[in-house]
Order: sequence, then structure tokens, then C-alpha cells
Amino acid sequence: MVAAKPEQPVHVGRHQRNDREPDDNEALALLAGVEGPSIFQPTNATSHWLHGEDAGHVRVADAKHTLLGYCTHHLSAIFWALPFEAWLAADRSREPTVILRKAALTAAIAYVVEYHLVPKRLTPGWETVLSKRSIGLTYAALALGLAAGPMVSRKSQHPHQGANETS
Repeated sequence: MVAAKPEQPVHVGRHQRNDREPDDNEALALLAGVEGPSIFQPTNATSHWLHGEDAGHVRVADAKHTLLGYCTHHLSAIFWALPFEAWLAADRSREPTVILRKAALTAAIAYVVEYHLVPKRLTPGWETVLSKRSIGLTYAALALGLAAGPMVSRKSQHPHQGANETS
């Protein structure tokens, strides 16, 4: 019998990320499962920029829709992480409330840009399969995902912060 290896953190940029932390793609699948569509439909819908509005009606996982939708969504998350990281670096504050506030504001800006400023063809496309509430929860998951890296990194860099140390 092979012993299971403990999960190792993955370093992403300056931050450490555990592969078991949920991301907003998982939030999309969970919310779709709760609302009734296939868990793949929100991710498939994201491929509408190439495959048209019917992409969100595809209920199964396939490379044409799901892989493209996943990659598009992942690149979008990285796109929003870049200004967030720059904003954190400019301030240098590592207080959890500051990190969470900036992550929430970044996710709110992402929503406004992705649903109100870009052409319809470049939106995430989730509105074809998810309620407005679920779309909002997905952006909340983006905010938590953005904040998770710096908060975990902060904790690993200062493991005894707040503890009473005696010499």
C-alpha cells in the first residue's frame, strides 16, 4: 500500500497556494449544480466568445467548450490578479481587512468591466445559465480567491505574529 503524500503548497508569484483551496471555477460548478443546469454549463458558456450564444446550452464536458471556457476563465482570473497584486505591493499593508477590502473592490471592478463595459461577446456568459445571485456569489468567490494568497503568505511569513514569546 502506498502512503498518501500530504498536500504540498504551490508557489504562485510571491504567494503560496494549497491545491485544495477552492477557486471560482469550482464555485461556478457548485452554483450551477444547485440551480439545476449541468455543472459544466457556466464554464461552457464562457466559450461563447468563440462558439456563439449556444455555448451555454452544452451540458457535457468537451474540449471545444469546457476546455476553452476553463482556460478563458482562468486567464481572466490571472488578468484581475495582476492589478490586485500591484495595488497590494504599492501599499505594503498586509492587514487582513485591507487585503479583503482590496480584493472585494477588485472583484467589483471585474464585474463592472466584464458585464457593463466590454462588448457582450467578451462577457463571461454566465447570465445565460446562472441567476444574478449566483453570478454575484461567483465574484465574491473571486474576491476570496484573490485575498487567500496574500493572507496565507502573510501568515507563513509571520507564524508567531500575535503570540506571546518569552526569552
